[in-house]
Amino acid sequence: MNELLTILLIVGGTAVIAWPLGHYMARVMQSGKTLVSHGLDAQNWKQYLGAMMIFNVGMFVVVFSILITQQLLPLNPDARESLGWDLVFNTAASFTTNTNLQHYSGEVHMSYFSQVFGLMWLQFVSAATGIACLAALARGMSGKTNFGNFFLDLQRATFLILLPLAFIVALAYIFAGMPMTLEGAAQATTLEGGAQTIARGPVAAFVSIKQLGTNGGGFFGPNSTHPLENPTFFVNMISLFALIVIPMACVWMFGRITKRMGHAAVVFVVMLVLVLTKIGWSVVNESAPTAAFAELPVEQTTGNLEGKELRLGATTGPLWAVLTTATSNGSVGSMHNSLNPLTGLAPLTGMWLNETFGGVGVGMINMFIYIIVAVFLAGMMIGRTPEYMGKRIEAREMMLAAACLIAHPLLILGGTALFCLIPSWGAATINNPGARGFTEMLYEFTSAAANNGSGYEGLGDNTIPWNVATGVVMLIARFLPIILPLAIAGLLAAKRPVAETAGTLQTDTPTFGFMLVGVIVMLGALTFLLAAVLGPVAEHLLTNFK
Repeated sequence: MNELLTILLIVGGTAVIAWPLGHYMARVMQSGKTLVSHGLDAQNWKQYLGAMMIFNVGMFVVVFSILITQQLLPLNPDARESLGWDLVFNTAASFTTNTNLQHYSGEVHMSYFSQVFGLMWLQFVSAATGIACLAALARGMSGKTNFGNFFLDLQRATFLILLPLAFIVALAYIFAGMPMTLEGAAQATTLEGGAQTIARGPVAAFVSIKQLGTNGGGFFGPNSTHPLENPTFFVNMISLFALIVIPMACVWMFGRITKRMGHAAVVFVVMLVLVLTKIGWSVVNESAPTAAFAELPVEQTTGNLEGKELRLGATTGPLWAVLTTATSNGSVGSMHNSLNPLTGLAPLTGMWLNETFGGVGVGMINMFIYIIVAVFLAGMMIGRTPEYMGKRIEAREMMLAAACLIAHPLLILGGTALFCLIPSWGAATINNPGARGFTEMLYEFTSAAANNGSGYEGLGDNTIPWNVATGVVMLIARFLPIILPLAIAGLLAAKRPVAETAGTLQTDTPTFGFMLVGVIVMLGALTFLLAAVLGPVAEHLLTNFK
């Protein structure tokens, strides 16, 4: 009963908050309020994408420069040294792409300057990039060839949405006991008289945008399993709210800008049903004891407690695992490598589908591709030219949608296959042999391709092959799924509207919702079922049916 109440409080409460927040975001992104607007002209979809790419290249270069020279920069009280070029490349790519995959430990490798002016800055502007691009796509689907101006949208998303919310959440974190200081590590004396070094820093500010921006990058290596990033149950609850509220609100923002709130409601319900299904799956499978304790004299009547922070409640571990991978957040509230094999399918599925609310802005953009496919298939089934929001979907749009859908599994499965074939790249870096080791590698490429950033751990991923390969995957997987949907919206915006008739497919009905769920599940199963069988399913069978 307590488990159900916790889930309803987090998911249901966040869904309620997301409604007014989505309306506020729509008003902000449609307003003229910015810091600097003089001389910034309206852009078509190609100009908008060009501006977005130029800014993101600039972000990458700036942060790469900061990380490679951090030993020479201020705010380095603990004298952190320079990082290797491959780790710098991976980290700059990771935070530029809103992934926050971390092959380092923040308290060990990063100076305060790198954390605040490099990584935390990227957590704001990379999230703002996603919101801006969703607003542009929505304008295109509302029939406008003017997609807005990227730099204006970036300002609106950063200063009017993310900064105010992050400030509120950071204050709550500080009052709850999370550190917020620029002093160096604290030196303490233990009860036995020994010396202990306790890392600290501007944690509250960093963690607030980490959660709100679906970034997920931790100030400390253990992420939100670290007691200073997650000191109390109250902080844990706020973090669970924060990591899903903006992705939920983005659906309503899309509906408000396109003036299709009924359609947005159907999409929201589809996403919510898929998330609740994964939560139910994970909680049920984590109620079984872990096989690691099978031969030990340990009572196992409360499910799998391995890798869980018991003071925060055993339920929040699998709940966090689902929400953080449903929203492309990537932070962890328990160790994913300690999850039971079939429970591990829930976070993997969240990243394979990559649209059950998804990342800030980009989750709805990913869902847009599934919607286009669902509309096309429905149109073919009833013998009509497919239409979406009054525009005909034709061959060019479907080719772009297909390319977007194919790229995601290709990056995941292709990367995993390559590292399986080269033992020095893959097998030599895993901590567990067999199916669990395969899942560790599969999860790493899945996390990189989904721009998620969470890790199954047990993997020695700070190597040149892993750093370079996942860095490249993150860059491709971030920008291709933004470029192609905006191109589709641009093509549709240039077409003449088609009058609705009695035969027009309505996208604001339960029937379309069922169709959309079917398309998502079918495509997910066709692309990733075999990989699931080789990893989590095989491990479950081997450990339970010896």
